[in-house]
Amino acid sequence: MIVQVNERTNDPFDTLSEVLGRPVPLHGGLPENDRGGLSENDVVAYWPALGSYTQDDEQETWTAAQWAQHLEDPLSDAPYATSPQGDRRAIFHLDVRLHPRDRDLAGAEWAEAAQRLARAAGIEIPGDSNYCHWVAVHAKPIRLDLIANLIRLDGAWQSQPADLLRRLSDEARLIEEDLRLTPAPTTSHQQTRAQAPPTAATQFATVLAQLADEQSGPLAAVRGLVEHTAHRIARQPDAAGPATAHRLEHIARRLYGIEQDLQTTATHLNTPPRPRTPVPPPPAARAIARQPR
Repeated sequence: MIVQVNERTNDPFDTLSEVLGRPVPLHGGLPENDRGGLSENDVVAYWPALGSYTQDDEQETWTAAQWAQHLEDPLSDAPYATSPQGDRRAIFHLDVRLHPRDRDLAGAEWAEAAQRLARAAGIEIPGDSNYCHWVAVHAKPIRLDLIANLIRLDGAWQSQPADLLRRLSDEARLIEEDLRLTPAPTTSHQQTRAQAPPTAATQFATVLAQLADEQSGPLAAVRGLVEHTAHRIARQPDAAGPATAHRLEHIARRLYGIEQDLQTTATHLNTPPRPRTPVPPPPAARAIARQPR
């Protein structure tokens, strides 16, 4: 199982077109004999709150254009949300390819793999009420595509693990073992990197990433307790309840901002420095250096 993280974009229509191998038009527009729907076999998993989009008497499947619109909605709903780098490229896309000799996975197995990779990528957090929109599509043989919008329901940018590639790779190895798939080959370069001792910056980045981890980090746990307390206090009959709840909600937002700052710092620490370009000596120094002694 090979996991590849693609460059982020700001257009889910183009991303879904690449996944399906055919154009996905903006806002529908397909002829009646080709609605462009994605079958239940194509869409194997999606964010849990998607059920709120569907009433009991409404459709349970959408066209490809409607799926793309669901993914684009957070960009429209939060027009000022930007990444830590200041861009609006919120569409995250990873694809997974199995070994050609692997067996055909059942729909439930593809769904399990999608859910586990979504959690490893930091876009699916159990119990998170300010979720990301994401969908996993199995439209091509031995391939799974996971597309997400990193803008959360509250308009904040979803921070991802600083060691994203490592986490995805580790989860892929576990999925291979659990589903009895062909293990991905390990190159000598990967082995050398795995044996190399971590630098001080890498160690500091690991500590910061653990502190800011949305699933198991201490800040997330504290923020959850503060949010829960705010919710309980807001329901109290005394007049001080709403004001106190508002202050606690503000504290929770500040804690979330600290988490994101820590993740951003960890990412910068894990980014290798650019090699310095040697500065040539001035002409006079070169002339002196060439003079015979």
